[in-house]
Amino acid sequence: MASEQIGYRGPTACAAAGITYRQLDYWARTGLVEPSVRSAHGSGTQRLYSFRDVVVLKIVKRFLDTGVSLQNIRTAVQHLRERGFRDLERLTLMSDGATVYECTSPDEVHELLQGGQGVFGIAVGVVWQDVESALSQLHGERVDTGETLVGHNPADELARRRNRAV
Repeated sequence: MASEQIGYRGPTACAAAGITYRQLDYWARTGLVEPSVRSAHGSGTQRLYSFRDVVVLKIVKRFLDTGVSLQNIRTAVQHLRERGFRDLERLTLMSDGATVYECTSPDEVHELLQGGQGVFGIAVGVVWQDVESALSQLHGERVDTGETLVGHNPADELARRRNRAV
C-alpha cells in the first residue's frame, strides 16, 4: 500500500510534528497547512493529513521555535505549495529570521552563510526522517477503507516492494 493511501488524524499529526491540537486547528482553518487527504466538513468528520502534510507541520513548528514570524512562514509554505512539495527531503530551508530561503545545493547554503548575518537552516531530509520515525510508532488510517494501521512506517512499504522485485 502506497503511503499516499494513508492518512493521519489530527492527534497523530500533532504528536508526530510536536505541536498542539490548537495550533493544528488554527493552521488548518487559516490555510497555513491544510490536510490534503481529507478536510473536516461539519461536526463529526475528522481531518486526515498526509505524510508530507505532517512534514510541513514539523517544518512550521521548527521555524516558529526559532522566532520566524507566522507571516514569513506562510510565504515559505506557499512557495513550497506552489512548487508542489516535490523533493522536499532534498531541500535545506534557511532563514535569517526575516526571510526564508530554499537551498537546493551546498553552494546556495554557502552563499547565504557568506552574507555575514546570522542564519539557521532546516535540513528537510532530517525532518522527513524524524516524522517517519514518529509515525512508525503511531496510528495511520487507510484512506480507502478507514482501516486503522498501527505503527505503519511509510518506508516499510518501499522495502516490501523492493524485496518482492528481487
